[in-house]
Amino acid sequence: MTHADRHHLPEDSFERIDVSQSSEREKIAAPSLNFLQDSWRRLRKNKGAVVSLAVLSVIAVLAFGSIWLTPHDPTKQNISYVNLPPKIPGVSINGFNGTAKVGQQVVDKYAQAKVPADVHFFLGTDGLGRDVLSRLLMGTRSSLIIAFAAALLDVTIGLVYGLFSGLKGGRTDNIMQRILEVLSGVPNLVVMILFLTIFKPGMKTIILAMIVTGWITMARVVRAQTLKVKDQEFVLAAMTLGAPQWQIAVKHVLPNISSVVIVQMMFSIPSAIFFEAFLSFIGLGLTPPVSSLGIMLSEGYKTFRFLPHLMWVPAVTLSAVMICFNLLADGMRDAFDPKMKD
Repeated sequence: MTHADRHHLPEDSFERIDVSQSSEREKIAAPSLNFLQDSWRRLRKNKGAVVSLAVLSVIAVLAFGSIWLTPHDPTKQNISYVNLPPKIPGVSINGFNGTAKVGQQVVDKYAQAKVPADVHFFLGTDGLGRDVLSRLLMGTRSSLIIAFAAALLDVTIGLVYGLFSGLKGGRTDNIMQRILEVLSGVPNLVVMILFLTIFKPGMKTIILAMIVTGWITMARVVRAQTLKVKDQEFVLAAMTLGAPQWQIAVKHVLPNISSVVIVQMMFSIPSAIFFEAFLSFIGLGLTPPVSSLGIMLSEGYKTFRFLPHLMWVPAVTLSAVMICFNLLADGMRDAFDPKMKD
């Protein structure tokens, strides 16, 4: 037997592999995800952020849906229904069934005010006979509109300023940063109060007052991220090929810093909500009959000892909105940049 015969194997020792089976084995099991899909996958793992997103969605739907469907007219006054306690149909618990303790007796305030049986004020009425629930929905809507508008304008101005400063660099960057230092040295609250005392109080005035100095933080964050990204190879390659700076900013720098911009905007929204509530609380915000959470707090604390629900209702709503926005922003920060979690 020759050497070749000793190493010869019969044909039945081999099994032909189907081409389709081979391609199936080489397929990647995990689906290919883009940046937003991968961020959403990480965000869903954060239960606090998901719950906060759900709560904020419900609050936003109720607040903006009340434009067309509201329990009562939030601005209609009725002196016959002044300071009525909450009354929820089907609930027999004192304090939520239209009764209130007067002296040593529990009195049906709705019967005394001769309120029709089919009329219910789920959170009671205020000192002018207006429905608290309707005013709460209106006030939440006003606060959200002001906060989102102020945050959006802060992002727009800060983004343009920071991108231009970071990409230009050199003397232009130094001058622009010195301007920011001068503006940031002026107290934000003082600027808002002066702005609101000069112009007529209203939603537009509050938004403009907030963005006078509110964009400074965004501009600094964007500038820092721009300085970090513009030294990357793909940006240097675009500069070498002669791409204009606006194209580099829009197509190369902005997509790579968008996650930081979004997170910073989410953190600025609760801050804007708080400032609006504070300004309205001290009487420099919106003016009645328009409602906001700050106005309801200002009206409720005056009768807190006797009618505590008039202050607790807007206070709990304001706290819930701000906590949910902060938790959602914290979850989005971890989702967009997992390295920041440490």
